[in-house]
Amino acid sequence: MAEKTLEALVNTQFGAQAGAYLTSPVHAQGPDLEALVAQVAGKSEARVLDLGCGGGHVSFAVAKQVREVVAYDLSSDMLAVVAQAARERGLGNISTQQGVAEKLPFAEASFDYVFSRYSAHHWRDLDLGLREAARVLKPGGIAGFVDTVVPARPLLDTFLQTVELLRDPSHVRDYSRAEWLAMIGRAGLNPGRASEHRVRLEMRSWLERMRTSPAQAEAIRALESAMSADVTRHFAIETDGSFTIDVLTVFATKP
Repeated sequence: MAEKTLEALVNTQFGAQAGAYLTSPVHAQGPDLEALVAQVAGKSEARVLDLGCGGGHVSFAVAKQVREVVAYDLSSDMLAVVAQAARERGLGNISTQQGVAEKLPFAEASFDYVFSRYSAHHWRDLDLGLREAARVLKPGGIAGFVDTVVPARPLLDTFLQTVELLRDPSHVRDYSRAEWLAMIGRAGLNPGRASEHRVRLEMRSWLERMRTSPAQAEAIRALESAMSADVTRHFAIETDGSFTIDVLTVFATKP
C-alpha cells in the first residue's frame, strides 16, 4: 500500500469537493461568522489572514470591511474555487496563498487579524499552528478561532472523534474548550471572549461533502445505533443519523 501523508489526504478529501464547501449552509452562515465580521467593523485599513480558508466564507464576509484579505489553505483546488468566487463577487482585495498552518510564509507582525474557522481539527500540530498565527499577528492584533469542540466526558469525546475519522480520514482531532484555551495561552496570546453554540449536521449532506464511502457511512450509522442514551441525548442523534455538535468561538489578543 502506498504511503499517504496527512497533507495528501487533505488534498484528496477536499480538492474534489471544493465546490460543495462553497455552497454548504453550515459553512456559509452562523453566529460565529457574524462574530468574526463584527470584529473588523470600522477597520477599513486592516489586513486579515483567513487561515485554513476552506470555501472562503470568512474571506468573503470580511472583505468588504477591510483593506486586504489573504485566503490561505493547503488545498490548491479549494483556493481556486475561492479565487473564482471572489472575482465573481467583485472582491478584488482577496488574494490566495497555499501552504500549511504550521509554517506560514508571512513576515512577523504582518496582519491585524488572524481568523480560522472549521480548519484547526485538520492541522498536524495545533500548538505549532497557533504559535505561527501569533507570530504573524501584530502587537495588539486579534485572533479569532472557530471549531468543533468535544465535551469533557471521555465517552462523548471518543464517539465524536470516531465518527469524524470514519467520515474523513484527514481528520486529526477535535479539542475541548479547556485544551483550546490552554494552547492559545501557550502560543503567547491572551484568550478573551469565548462562546459556544450548537450546530445541526444533516447526515446526508454531511457525508456527501466528504464523499464518504458507503462502508464508512454504514459504520457511522451502526455506531450511532449502538451508543448509550447519554451519547444519543448529547448529540441529539436523529432517526436518519443527523446529529448536533458543539462549536467554540474564541478571540485572543497579542500583547
